[in-house]
Amino acid sequence: MAGLIGIGLTGVLGHQAALNTTGNNITNANTPGYSRQEVQFETQAGQRTGAGTIGSGVFVSNIRRMADEYLTQQLREDSTLNGEQQALNSELSRLDNLLGGEDTGLNKALNNFFAAMQNAAEDPTSLPQRQLVLSEGQQVVNRFQGLNEELIQQRESIKTQMQQGVKDANSLLTSIAELNLAISESPGVAQGKMPLELMDQRDEKLRQLSELVSIKVTETEGSQVNVSLANGMALVTGSNSAEFATRTSAEDPSRLEFILESSGRTLLVDDQIKGGKLGGLRRFEQEALRPAFDELGRLAIALSSSINHQHEIGMDLEGDLGGNFFTDINNPAVERSRVVANANNAEPKNAQLAVEITDSTELPAGTWSLQFSGDGRNFELINAESGETVRQGRLPDPVQSEISMDGFNIRVEGGQFNAGDKFLIQPSRNAAEYIGMNIRREEDLAFASPVRARGGEYNASGKLVKENLGSAVINQGKMLNVRNPNTNGLLEGFRNSGELANGPLTIEFTNTGSDITYTVSDSNGPLEPQDQIYNPQEINTIFSSDLGDGDMYQGYQFEITGEPADGDVFTIEYNDNGISDNRNAELLAALGTQNTMNGGTQNFTEGYAGLVEDIGVKTRQSQLDKDASSTLLEQSQNQRESVSGVNLDEEAGKLIQYQAAYNASSQVMSVAQDLFNTLLQSFR
Repeated sequence: MAGLIGIGLTGVLGHQAALNTTGNNITNANTPGYSRQEVQFETQAGQRTGAGTIGSGVFVSNIRRMADEYLTQQLREDSTLNGEQQALNSELSRLDNLLGGEDTGLNKALNNFFAAMQNAAEDPTSLPQRQLVLSEGQQVVNRFQGLNEELIQQRESIKTQMQQGVKDANSLLTSIAELNLAISESPGVAQGKMPLELMDQRDEKLRQLSELVSIKVTETEGSQVNVSLANGMALVTGSNSAEFATRTSAEDPSRLEFILESSGRTLLVDDQIKGGKLGGLRRFEQEALRPAFDELGRLAIALSSSINHQHEIGMDLEGDLGGNFFTDINNPAVERSRVVANANNAEPKNAQLAVEITDSTELPAGTWSLQFSGDGRNFELINAESGETVRQGRLPDPVQSEISMDGFNIRVEGGQFNAGDKFLIQPSRNAAEYIGMNIRREEDLAFASPVRARGGEYNASGKLVKENLGSAVINQGKMLNVRNPNTNGLLEGFRNSGELANGPLTIEFTNTGSDITYTVSDSNGPLEPQDQIYNPQEINTIFSSDLGDGDMYQGYQFEITGEPADGDVFTIEYNDNGISDNRNAELLAALGTQNTMNGGTQNFTEGYAGLVEDIGVKTRQSQLDKDASSTLLEQSQNQRESVSGVNLDEEAGKLIQYQAAYNASSQVMSVAQDLFNTLLQSFR
């Protein structure tokens, strides 16, 4: 009877364990990371008899955790990819909405500004129209500065998310190390009896960590795991964990870089942060936000430079030259702000560098690194995006020199340079912040041209004393410059306010019948060369556009057509009282559609549209990538759930199965008891 009771007892105990395990599965059906558990039964060793072996019951050999390491690893990898794409798409969408929005973008402000300029050109003496130009110009400035501020806020938001992500990663690394220790010290591990709940917790922590950054997981002795970055740099080794941190970049103080603190050492791991939310934020900062800063700044420089130049060569209502419309793009303080010294540069850290914009039409958007080696005078200029060396050479002694690039010059002004010193060159990044209005009064808007031409000879009081007899006519000229491009000082003819210092100038023709020549004279006499050939069959350009042509460069040009008579004269003079002249206003308005960017292939609107389109393409691609990664993650989750997930219907069926087996085992014990009682009564 004892054998029968024992058999029933093993069944009761075994199926009680199965019922407990099934109940545990059901109650943890919605626990993140939980893996379904399964009781494994084995037959107990039977009793050998002459008639054969008589069974002795059942025992629970193991409670198994239903988990597939391959599927678990696949889930981690897909979580890394999805975490990266979610972060990247979220930030790109925010940037795309900012730049492409009708009210938040730049197009509306630019269109309104040039429309106001065109309206003013139609009535150049109207003060309300002039005020509207100033108002719309300020709106353009506000939009540039507003966009720049929004980009700064997004950059700060990314930095905050990076710092929080680092805290979350450190918490997970500590938990994984503690779970490693707890698992290795758990009783029964040596015999293969694993602490299932701890294994689930560790896998879930690893999955959460993989959402933040790409990791490698390697099993080691004692059922522990080692965790490392994708390049093999250790994050968790046994029960020891490293710690992530962020710090201000020595190269660029506006951004953060990732470091890893382990065993008393601090390692820079910025380039190893791949995948996950942290990798997605880092990608956005590198691939979208920094280029957006550069492109927006480049547009601000192109607009300021073009408008400033055209406005400077005009004349205002008070007869003075126009000056800058917007703030000077080559203000000394702004030039120096385009260079950022590396915080790790050696003492005495007194190097003086500046970046001068020389041609806004050729200015590229980007960042360069100027690095010194050898005795501190050998240099390399490296494109930060491609890593390509674009300039290299050696500084002279003394060091004052220039490193020329398309659209800008790096000016070495002085100081000491050491081997290993680095400087970040950012020609356009801060331009949207520094743009501002230089013109404040309506009267200061230079809508007229400062020079004009008339046919015939005039006396000192401006009265016509001799008319031309030929058919030649002269246009009203084209202004080139009022400044010497080499010295930036005013040309000689424009040094006196309100007049041509060397004027008026006369163009006198000699017509012999076989040849027509002309000589230009200013207030000091004839200019060289004299007796220049005139062709009545062509458009004849008077004066040169080349500064090296001596007297023939005056900062403006005129065109004459037709056949002049002998002694005919054209007079070029300052445009006194030319308040109704709108020639410069028309040219200012025309800049709205003129190709003044990217080597003369784009106008301002197209240049901004290029930035919006680039971000838009990146956003659409990231949306596709996010959708694809979400699909892959869902598939991985479903595959894992098919193995490790709890199916409530299946567990309910097992409950019935195990309950029936439990009841039957109890009945076996009851039958054994009845037999035993019957046997006892037979001896009474």
